[in-house]
Amino acid sequence: MKEATAMRPSHETEYCEFVAANLIPLRRFAYLVCGDWHRAEDAVQTVLTKLYVDWHRTVRRDPQAYVRRMVVNALHDVHRRSWFRRERPAETLPDTAYDRAEATEDRLVLLDALAKLPVRRRATLVLRFWEDRSIEDTARIMGCSETTVKSQTARGLHTLRDLLPNSMTERIEVIPT
Repeated sequence: MKEATAMRPSHETEYCEFVAANLIPLRRFAYLVCGDWHRAEDAVQTVLTKLYVDWHRTVRRDPQAYVRRMVVNALHDVHRRSWFRRERPAETLPDTAYDRAEATEDRLVLLDALAKLPVRRRATLVLRFWEDRSIEDTARIMGCSETTVKSQTARGLHTLRDLLPNSMTERIEVIPT
């Protein structure tokens, strides 16, 4: 892993001026390459972050060409990595169709119930299940013991089940703590 070094003030000024002058044209370029504004903005942001680290070497080259090449490579990398995220056909269809309206309603009910929990229990549940963090990670982030995380998780899930309608709690998978 590269060790970050402090950028000289003159290089930082050059970098900031370059970004200010080229941000919009770079976004436009990335959009034209990929055809998606969101992917284009993500690619430009990634490139500018990498560029900041290597700016001292970039100023000796042609920064316009170098950055555009970086944008193309970033977009290509995203496209290349996304093959495993694509939807794959299944042999059999599920028994029931996906009901977006029901899922949205369930999400709103769940978020409302979650908001009624005490802050530490809510934070524990969000870290454990929404962000899929381990007990150890959650304890480190919250600054408490693993036992506290386990008890907050158990209490939070119990309270959450009491706050949710029976029709939802029957569909919720029992999660061991």
